[in-house]
Amino acid sequence: MNFAELELDQVILEAVDALGYEKPTVIQSLAIPPALEGKDILASAATGTGKTAAFVLPAVQHLLDFPRHKASNGVRILVLSPTRELAEQTYKVVKKIAEFTELSTAIITGGINYGKHKEISNGSVDILVATPGRLLEYIDNETFDCRDIEWLVLDEADRMLDMGFGAMMERISDEAFNRKQTLLFSATLASAGVTRFARTVLKDPVELNAQSPRREKAKIHQWIHLADDKSHKMSLLMHWLNQDDVTKTVVFVKTRERVNELSGQLTSLGIECCWLQGEMPQDKRQKAIKAFISGYKKVLVATDVAARGLDVADVSHVINFDMPRTADVYLHRIGRTGRAGKKGTAISLVEAHDMLVTAKIERFVGEKLPRRVVEGLAPKNKEAKIPLKKPKNKTRKLVRKKQQVKRQKKLKK
Repeated sequence: MNFAELELDQVILEAVDALGYEKPTVIQSLAIPPALEGKDILASAATGTGKTAAFVLPAVQHLLDFPRHKASNGVRILVLSPTRELAEQTYKVVKKIAEFTELSTAIITGGINYGKHKEISNGSVDILVATPGRLLEYIDNETFDCRDIEWLVLDEADRMLDMGFGAMMERISDEAFNRKQTLLFSATLASAGVTRFARTVLKDPVELNAQSPRREKAKIHQWIHLADDKSHKMSLLMHWLNQDDVTKTVVFVKTRERVNELSGQLTSLGIECCWLQGEMPQDKRQKAIKAFISGYKKVLVATDVAARGLDVADVSHVINFDMPRTADVYLHRIGRTGRAGKKGTAISLVEAHDMLVTAKIERFVGEKLPRRVVEGLAPKNKEAKIPLKKPKNKTRKLVRKKQQVKRQKKLKK
């Protein structure tokens, strides 16, 4: 299948060519036809599978098929994103796909001066990309009206729910009561929270599950190094950062404190790095991302705020200095490499207490991650075994009851 077969307008096909898209990805070929037919969509698509274009392409086509009435005003298509970084990346895609049209686009996120958003509420915008928190501020202040919204797109809904935006998303959905369609994209549909939320905002949705084809999975080489402690992990990290083929690397840690600690250690050891974390001023965020994208700083130390929305085509390696808390976050982290058709490498540094989440990740990706050893940095300890689950209360009571019966029989004898 090619993009022309999806019945997209010629100006969209020109933008697609300019972007270098050769043929639709799995999620694009699945999502675009039902979206153009006016159906609600509930889609599962991992990061790096082309899902942004999967909703932007039909959104632009919808606007071309149904031009704005002269008397109408306001936003016609609203895309909600969990983080500023993802909103900015999505906005760039929107701008490029709408490049050869006369459609107007805009973005609303936190960390930006309120005055810069004034023209959005005063004028007509065809496609708006926004983060829930800042947008809701404008709704509450009655400086933003949702009544003209025709499409509501919830991008990475699972992430927004994890971040506690569920009530905000429901409120914005209720405010956009005139909309014709809702498209919800999530990394996984296995979460009960996503399923419950989808029931409240979608009407008879087409459910899509875009499993990455084998050739896509093979683009990212994954393995783990068993580590005895944090000091051992630091030695392994330094080994890889000093390799010639490790040209641009995202190093993930769990907390902001760890970002400060690790970035300081790397700098003291001669590794120039930038860093990214939550609750960071917008100017500093943009400065860090710019330094990383340009190659001025080749190492980015980040919390999971960068696991979604950081779209850099030439990231050679992702290193999990701290393992993520959940398996789906692991997929989003490693999705920062192996983008734009290139190969990538994902290395995880695993301590004994990480083995439980490692097992969950292996079940999630459907394969056992290879264990590798760096010469001179082999672990002193054997791989930790996963602790067995304690029996539930009912089971424990049954066990105790059986033991009591046995003791009573012995006493009678």
